[in-house]
Amino acid sequence: MTDSRLQEAVGQLKEAGVRITPQRHAVLEYLLNAEIHPTADDIYKALEGKFPNMSVATVYNNLRVFREIGLVRELTYGDASSRFDCNTSKHYHIICESCGKIVDFHYPSLDEVESLAEQVTGFNVSHHRMEIYGVCKSCQEEKQKVTQ
Repeated sequence: MTDSRLQEAVGQLKEAGVRITPQRHAVLEYLLNAEIHPTADDIYKALEGKFPNMSVATVYNNLRVFREIGLVRELTYGDASSRFDCNTSKHYHIICESCGKIVDFHYPSLDEVESLAEQVTGFNVSHHRMEIYGVCKSCQEEKQKVTQ
């Protein structure tokens, strides 16, 4: 992640009148650097050593602020904990049924689905989401080791 992306996000927070506390900065930086789509608990565990007085509630409150400003998207899949995604552009997710890993992918042709749905139904479409489920390469390899 480039520092410019972090500075841009900090700028958005300042424009919205949000105070930049050290904890808030750390949560934001962690999210922007995350290879995964972390849960609030993942973020808390990653930062608790650096901020021993920070609570899980602090993490949730910061995530709520980031979501309201449009810096992150909250992903809810089934009964699992919400995960948070700093990539707010249009994209889809593929989810490992074994380990829960979520990977982004973009398929521009699917954007046409919204206009087709509007034409067919007369609805005013606001958005859509799609998840694909399977087993990631790491879990496939792990399963092969066990069965050999």
